Amino acid sequence: MTEKSNQGSITLEMRGSTALITLSRPEKLNALSLYMKDELKRILHDLANDSELRAVIITGAGERAFCAGTEIGDMAHLDPVGAKAFAAQGQRLGDQLERFPVPVIAAINGIAAGGGTELALGCHLRIASSRARFSLPELKLGIIPGYGGTQRLMRVVGEGRALEMMLTGASISADAALRAGLVNRVVESAELISEAEKLAGEIARMAPLAIRTCLQAVIGGRELDLEAGLALERELFSSLFVTEDVREGTSAFLEKRAAVFRGK
Repeated sequence: MTEKSNQGSITLEMRGSTALITLSRPEKLNALSLYMKDELKRILHDLANDSELRAVIITGAGERAFCAGTEIGDMAHLDPVGAKAFAAQGQRLGDQLERFPVPVIAAINGIAAGGGTELALGCHLRIASSRARFSLPELKLGIIPGYGGTQRLMRVVGEGRALEMMLTGASISADAALRAGLVNRVVESAELISEAEKLAGEIARMAPLAIRTCLQAVIGGRELDLEAGLALERELFSSLFVTEDVREGTSAFLEKRAAVFRGK
């Protein structure tokens, strides 16, 4: 755990091959201070070098909030130059999550507002408790989402739904988020972390190198046209055929046994 005065903390707990990261500032609904953003980036950087890691789960402390966004006081006196740097810091965190080498699962236990929704959007998969609520209310402050929300939300739920959320600042329920495709699953609050760990476990049974390569294909190909995306897929597909895991996986299938992958 890392901590600094009243700026909150980030807790890291290893549960087998899964890392559980908790945003811990419940008295502020886990709003992200500058310190917390830096610490989260540092922790993710360190975890990315762990060859045994299979998944990351990010959640919030307490029962009320996943993350209520960024610390508004940190923005109050920014000029345009400072605001651009402030947005860039948050966007880098979203990029770091999106390009993380193993799946990152957001376990959204309550309010996800502003930067909290943007943080969740940077994750590969999202599971929400039934009490979770999502919003991008920045226009109420005279600003727009600056941590990737204007770009990532429309790519997930479509332009119309994304614009409605942003232009009205309205909050949507977990069930509405599920219908929109913003989250993958909705579960009762008491089951949230166990469901996230179950999903992480399902992923961990797959071939480790194939997991990482699949993420590269999807994230790397998303902004390419179809022809370029297919070319990327071919390159990544063929790159796996020098690995032991491919031989093991195909042999296990033909021999009708469970594969034992070694990530080699």
